Amino acid sequence: MTTAGTGHAEADRDEKGGIRTALAGLTTRGRSFLAAGVAAAVCSYVLGQSDLLRVGLLLAVLPLVCATILYRTRYRVAGSRRLSPARVPAGSEARVHLRMDNVSRLPTGLLMLQDRVPYVLGPRPRFVLDRVEAGGRREVSYRVRSDLRGRYPLGPLQLRLTDPFGMCELTRSFSTYDNLTVIPRVEPLAPVRLSGEARGYGDGRQRSLALAGEDDVIPRGYRHGDDLRRVHWRSTARYGELMVRREEQPQRARCTVLLDTRGIAFQGAGPDAAFEWAVAGAASVLVHMLERGFSVRLLTDTGSAVPGEGGDGFAGASQGSADAAGLMMDTLAVIDHSDGEGLSRAYDVLRGGNEGLLVAFLGDLDEEQAAVVARMRQRGGGAVAFVLDSETWMREPSDVPGPLDGSGERLRMLREAGWTTLGVPRGASLDDLWRQADRERRGVAAAGGGEGP
Repeated sequence: MTTAGTGHAEADRDEKGGIRTALAGLTTRGRSFLAAGVAAAVCSYVLGQSDLLRVGLLLAVLPLVCATILYRTRYRVAGSRRLSPARVPAGSEARVHLRMDNVSRLPTGLLMLQDRVPYVLGPRPRFVLDRVEAGGRREVSYRVRSDLRGRYPLGPLQLRLTDPFGMCELTRSFSTYDNLTVIPRVEPLAPVRLSGEARGYGDGRQRSLALAGEDDVIPRGYRHGDDLRRVHWRSTARYGELMVRREEQPQRARCTVLLDTRGIAFQGAGPDAAFEWAVAGAASVLVHMLERGFSVRLLTDTGSAVPGEGGDGFAGASQGSADAAGLMMDTLAVIDHSDGEGLSRAYDVLRGGNEGLLVAFLGDLDEEQAAVVARMRQRGGGAVAFVLDSETWMREPSDVPGPLDGSGERLRMLREAGWTTLGVPRGASLDDLWRQADRERRGVAAAGGGEGP
């Protein structure tokens, strides 16, 4: 939950244009009274009726007086906004709580509260607040929902002030606003065992601890907050200062998620488009791998890796999984198509070393780009590719004769290079494809007499 900063709504004569603002705020009733008064005054002059002139003056002066008094009224009202939650998956609802505090010594009149929201989040909410006593508060709330991921501004709040006779309405705006982040939908995935999990992780931790005795541990200087039970007394006596044992840290398994964002590789738009399925799939895999203890990295076709906790761009080893997942979800919430035409930049990043498990979400591939992707697969790790072919994706699920087995020429190129490749039909479940990828990997491993890709 986040709380917006507090703002104040007050009259400002210089910025609002003085009396013109007050006159512009006249309602239909106020303009009617003013027009009737002017007409009565003109008629009294033509007809020579002094009594009609007094009536006309009364009708004309009443809205002017109401506008002047309302314009000079300086309400001091503080407003705040709280989102619950501030980060919500696409298709889910978030609740926005608004709070108004009267910080002046005078009670307010009738207040109409309005919050600005983008049209994709729903209609603009409006509330009527009764008279707020001095030092009092009012709280209201409304719900927002979007099927499209993104970052949407909420606010600023607007107060519409009116006089008791309904002759004039003036609007006062707050200066603060909040951002609601709509992240991709995350689909739970089965805990299958893909290549890259066991290398340097799991039992590797026990081996590293068993091979290093207490005397072989490299100590470091004591830092405030270190556990005194970790004091290494032999090194303390040798160096003359308090030394503690270093914690053994196992080498964590790594996973790189490659997301193809090329505009030419995807067709269609909207929440059911192929690109949105790829973004949601990348988000699901990233969260799944973080929960399993992997160090993960999100890589795009532009060669940019986000987020990066160090020079290698991986996240999850030194910061909490929840924080790392939040950073990547914020990135995926606003990611859009790139202008690139190839995947060579991503290949340049990957060819630098063994990156562990590689999971790719790819759009349309021509022969040249399929060859680039084939070279991305590292010898020391597994590689899984989900290919969203536009021709296949635009067909209805019932038109697809069965599960796509990668019989196409480009999918076959990736399989021959060691990739576990699956075509993605429209409406496919990522969890089902995830399980199918594991079955295919185990089938290749059994046929080859060893661990498959």
